[in-house]
Parts: sequence; structure tokens; C-alpha cells
Amino acid sequence: MPVTATPADLSEDGKAIARAVIDQRKSGNLEVPLLPEVASKVIALSQDTESDAVDLAQLIQSDPSLAAHVMRIANSAAYSPNATLVSLQQAITRLGMNLIGDIAVAASINTKMFKAPGYEQRIADTWKHALATGLWAKEIARQCRINVEATFLCGLLHSIGRPVTLQASCDEAEKQQLQLTQDDAITLEELLNLSVGLCVLKAWEMPLIICEALKYFHDYQNAPHAVEQTQVVHAAACFAHHMLDPETTPKDSLLALEVLADLNLYQDEVQDLLDKRDDVYSTMETMSES
Repeated sequence: MPVTATPADLSEDGKAIARAVIDQRKSGNLEVPLLPEVASKVIALSQDTESDAVDLAQLIQSDPSLAAHVMRIANSAAYSPNATLVSLQQAITRLGMNLIGDIAVAASINTKMFKAPGYEQRIADTWKHALATGLWAKEIARQCRINVEATFLCGLLHSIGRPVTLQASCDEAEKQQLQLTQDDAITLEELLNLSVGLCVLKAWEMPLIICEALKYFHDYQNAPHAVEQTQVVHAAACFAHHMLDPETTPKDSLLALEVLADLNLYQDEVQDLLDKRDDVYSTMETMSES
């Protein structure tokens, strides 16, 4: 969705908060949530061509809570409707390293990482949309026969700047004893989420493809190295909006999106994707459960 907010929409307190957050970003002093160590290691493992299922299973098992969470999702109706998986090794063998890795990362990076009092529901909604975007990105990439590796992560993290912007804005308002209205908070999120999100991804040392999918989200034609992946994430976010709020993003407007033409997706192929709505929604709900 295009950014429609402008700095003129902010109150004087909102403008002061914006200046402070921008200064923090430029000076490198923006407080970025720590990436859980296991998530960082899972991502690194997924890029290591010499790693195998045993390595991934051992890594996830090093965090018993995460291991239990991953197994619960792997055994859900969304992934294993006709079988019961009894071990991580079996889950990886059946579902694949990439999928189990995606589940582990999504379980590690969650709404509990962000502290923005009063905006918990908005962050939860943002995260649900991010999950949906990651899942739709994989479906669209398959339909377009584009390499799906890292596609889920590109979608999952494309809006990571939103909760971090809300957190930074709340912190700055408290520090300066300024009033942060809901309108200001939402405007700040719209204005700053891409630049803040890029800071987060760089601090987390994310691969270039994920950084580009965020940086060029609204300008995918100019992504230097990841045009296709960024197109896919842009389209996936629109599919996620349609799935979660069809009144705001009706089917007709979805079908008319320029990015679908850029991806060479015909209407029957888009319909094939839309037919997966219930499966994607079920998977999103399963993965978003704490």
C-alpha cells in the first residue's frame, strides 16, 4: 500500500518525536530489539549449503520451548493433517529444512519482542499481516517459478520497522514528556517504518535480498539485485491485505494491481492463488498462536 501520510499530518509533539527518532536512526543510536540467537543461527544455517537436517534439529532442540512450539505447528492440520510427527528429525525429513527453518524463525521473532504500551493490538495485527505476507510470498513465488528460498523471510520482515517505530516513538514521548496521540503514532509508523526497518535488518545482519525487499518495497522496479523477490513481497502484502480485510482491498482492485502484470500472472493464475486462501489463513493462525 502506498504511503499517504505526510509530516504535515503530525502535531507539534509528533514532529518533535519524529525528529528525535530520525536523529537516533542517523546517529546509529536507535534502540533495536535483539534478534534471538536461535533465529540468527537458523538463518545462517539455511544459507549454509553444507548444513543438514541433523544440524537444524540440534539447533532447535537447544531451546526446549522453541522445539515444542515448532513441533506443535509441524503437527498442526495445516502441515501434517494425516500424520503425527514424533521428532524434529522426522518433521524436517517430512516437511523440509526450509519450512521448519521458517517456522522456527517466525516462532523466535514475535510480538513479545516489542514494547509499545497501548499499541499491543496494532503490533499483533501488523505481525499477523507479516506472517500472511510471508506465506503468500511463498505461494506466489511457486506460481511464478521463482526461487522460494528466503522468500518467506522477505515477506515476514518487510514490515519489521512498524513495531520498532511505535516502540521508539513511545520511548521518546516518555523521555521528552510529550503527548503521543494515536493519530501521531500511526502517522509516524507510516512515515518512518521503511527507514527504521532497514536499520533493524542491518543490525540483525540480514542477507541483502531481505534488505532490498524492504528498502524497495514501494519501488520494486529499482531494486538493484532482487527485483523479482521484491515484486513477490509487494504482491504478497496485497494478497495478505485482501485476505485479512477484503473490504479495504477487494478482489477487483487486487486483480488490477500492476505488480501482478509485472510478475506475468494471468487472472486464472491469480484465481488459483486465491483458491489457497483458506489454507494460508489456517497456517497463519497456527503460526501466530503463542
